[in-house]
Amino acid sequence: MKEEFKTVAKCTDVLSAEIIAGMLRSNGIPAQVFGQASSYPSINMAINAVEVKVNAEDYDAALALIAQEPQEPEE
Repeated sequence: MKEEFKTVAKCTDVLSAEIIAGMLRSNGIPAQVFGQASSYPSINMAINAVEVKVNAEDYDAALALIAQEPQEPEE
């Protein structure tokens, strides 16, 4: 049977994506990071090339956990 993955977050850098994926994993939701960031930060801001994906059946729970996390203030 084929697994279906759904994107729960798009990030501009791998570190941010790994932090989100780690938080999901520590709460029992398997998560993977897909894509890679460019070495040019302005390109990363434009394309959000790094995605955090979970199994389709974990999608709603993952979004709920991400929504609970405090967001960093924008400068």
